[in-house]
Amino acid sequence: MRSMLVTMVALAMLPASCLSAETYSALWGEEGERWTPQSRLPDFSFAGYRRGEAPLPTPPATHNVRDFGAIGDGKHDDSDAFLRALLEISEGVILIPEGRYVITKMLVINKPNVVFLGAGVDRTELYFPVPLNKIKPNWGATTSGRRTSNYSWSGGFLTIRGNYQSSPLTRITEPARRGAKMVTVDNTSELSAGQEIEIRMQDNQDNRLAHYLYSGDPRTSLAKLNGRVSASLVTRITGIRGNVVSLDRPLRFDVRKAWKPTINRFEPTVTDSGIEAMRIAFPNTPYIGHFSELGYNAFAFQGAVHCWIRNVRIHNADSGGFISGTFNTLDGVTYTSERTSDRHRKSTGHHGVILGGHDNLFTNFDFQTKFIHDLTVSGSSGNVFSNGRGVDLALDHHCHAPYENLFTNIDVGRGSRVWSSGGGKALGAHCAGRGTFWNIRADETFAPPASGFGPWSMNFVGVQMDSTPTTDYDGRWFDHNAPSTTHPKNIHRAQLKRRLRSAE
Repeated sequence: MRSMLVTMVALAMLPASCLSAETYSALWGEEGERWTPQSRLPDFSFAGYRRGEAPLPTPPATHNVRDFGAIGDGKHDDSDAFLRALLEISEGVILIPEGRYVITKMLVINKPNVVFLGAGVDRTELYFPVPLNKIKPNWGATTSGRRTSNYSWSGGFLTIRGNYQSSPLTRITEPARRGAKMVTVDNTSELSAGQEIEIRMQDNQDNRLAHYLYSGDPRTSLAKLNGRVSASLVTRITGIRGNVVSLDRPLRFDVRKAWKPTINRFEPTVTDSGIEAMRIAFPNTPYIGHFSELGYNAFAFQGAVHCWIRNVRIHNADSGGFISGTFNTLDGVTYTSERTSDRHRKSTGHHGVILGGHDNLFTNFDFQTKFIHDLTVSGSSGNVFSNGRGVDLALDHHCHAPYENLFTNIDVGRGSRVWSSGGGKALGAHCAGRGTFWNIRADETFAPPASGFGPWSMNFVGVQMDSTPTTDYDGRWFDHNAPSTTHPKNIHRAQLKRRLRSAE
């Protein structure tokens, strides 16, 4: 095995003149022939709606918000009409015809199979003139004690809210290694083939799980995590033999008894709900800076599963959205702003999007304005950002052990702050184990992340960085094929294509 890895590394280090116009990383190869489930390159193929195994649905309109009293003339408050529609229908697609709808209340979808469907980003606008903190005050403080609204980092006017109904079904009784597809449990009476379950582990006060997720990197300070880090993987049971449960996907982490691993129920209450084809707009007020935000926030997912946002334009937002859920897709989100930017960071808002859950997909995005944190992961795993661009993107890793997340086929624009990241001190390094950056382009070559940004196990393939190529399978992996020649361009799509093909 080791000799094969040496050969792989040697191939990866060949000069470009020895390779074709298309260059392939030794972590993957041309068609995935060099990859295994135990590879330092994670399996990102399960990200997004229905785990990538089905396209986003396009159900026809079944209701019209104007039948519930909405006017859409840009003058009348249409909040109650939207709330009435959400209350009275059990499921269906609520058409929001062409018009400008003034909304001054939070709109929460808390049922499955409910969709808000506009007539297009240039025809349907939802306008929110009052921030969330004035509608429903929610004051809090930063980790340093500064008073601010909790809407600075959470909440949205358009919310999809559900619950996993998570509860332990059985304990996992034997250790298992990352990449394995079997676990041993103490009781199988509540398990069955085809069942979707969550494998979950919780850290102890010693923060050893966090230390593991950071690949054991000794530079990482964990002093304030206080055992709050967890690890989660949603998977299907493919078979049960005795007390051994077979899974349909490889483990993303080692399973160890010290972290009290369990198989949990996973029966989400809200699936197949969505928001699409509209512009979400806020007043043109100056942005006065970090932690000043009162909640001009577009959307939030809380415990949502297999839900989506599609073809949405967000204008003048404090923050675009906060995603806490699993297997959701955000496709075709564009950010614009006319706000005066803050003096210090030259940004027009706080967060573009946070993927705080697991196995979510944010794709085909366009940042035409700059946020303090454009693309954020925090305490999350398996999320994918792909096929996007921005004026000067920050790939924000917000501490709390965000591990095995992917950024692929992205034009970061100017490239002056690619690694600019937030998060409280002593909450772990910004990026955790096997964070992967694949085909990242910029107007000009940019510097690599600082040494304390993340552990040795991060992967950089086809990233336009000014650094010496290094491809050590058990150390740093800076595989600097030029983005223009790196193939596949989008490693998530390549992994998904390979998995679906092998399942045929």
